[in-house]
Amino acid sequence: MTPGAGTPVTLLTGFLGAGKTALLARLLRWPPLRDTAVLINEFGEVGLDHLLIEPLQGEVALLRGGCVCCSMRGDLKAALVDLHDRRGRGLVPGFRRVVIETTGLADPGPAIATLVADPVLRHAFRVAGIVTVVDAVNGARTLDAHEEAVRQVACADRLILSKTDLATPEAAAELRARLSALNPVAPVTDLTLDDAPEAALLTDDPTGEPAARRWLCADVPAAPHGPVGAVLIESGPVDWTRFGLWLGMLLNRHGARILRLKGLVAIEGIATPVVIQGVQHLVHPPRHLAAWPEGEARTRLVLIGRDLDGALLRRSYAAFTGAAASVAADR
Repeated sequence: MTPGAGTPVTLLTGFLGAGKTALLARLLRWPPLRDTAVLINEFGEVGLDHLLIEPLQGEVALLRGGCVCCSMRGDLKAALVDLHDRRGRGLVPGFRRVVIETTGLADPGPAIATLVADPVLRHAFRVAGIVTVVDAVNGARTLDAHEEAVRQVACADRLILSKTDLATPEAAAELRARLSALNPVAPVTDLTLDDAPEAALLTDDPTGEPAARRWLCADVPAAPHGPVGAVLIESGPVDWTRFGLWLGMLLNRHGARILRLKGLVAIEGIATPVVIQGVQHLVHPPRHLAAWPEGEARTRLVLIGRDLDGALLRRSYAAFTGAAASVAADR
């Protein structure tokens, strides 16, 4: 799909009690997001009564800021198709983006797979990014106890740290370091201190040049915290067919353990980079950038997953592509 095609969809996730509701209430009052449609699980869970103007047809309500808010009790695809149809028929105000607020126990992977793989949805919508809220007070214990929380962090394009005013500075700093180890390519926004944390939900293109620059400059921690961590693979230009074969074999064998894949690929004979990103088994369609963000044509991939053997992955990469992965990146 060409850049800009389809309505951008942001997935707002985070474990139970992380603060998604507080962020959602703020964004629904924020003027730059007034042309947003919000899909939530139940109106009652979010406490939006003070924001409602009037109910529209079915499980759709109009909010004071101009947002359309929908209660999503059933299938995600059905909710999005219905919302798209209502807009086309003029039954709801025209919206330019969608925010989906998931349940606290949700794995982002299936929702992203629905958006990317479904032939109906992928022509009407496109993934703008995954935003995950993490509680600074209970975040460390939650990550220790719940695999869902780890997956939410590992899959994120952006992380929002909530309740930092209630946590000690030492605890907040330790949690930030842990989040960076789990997901070194996702910037962290402080919900308490940032003037406009809602802006994190305005990210329309997680594969554009600013995002690519972050991937190139991300520092992959030397010692991942626990079994989930990041592996960095770097090399010069590669043959696209051979790279695709390696990637397909990699996901076929290790896809259940690879939670997120992001990177830029330098292709032999092509002057501009190709953006690659995926969530679990699913790889998004490749995207071309107009130029290299830092001016240097080099392949750089970041794989985030569980119990990944970086040395083994780099050896397989070199064997399939013929491009020796950087030994210095083996941490």
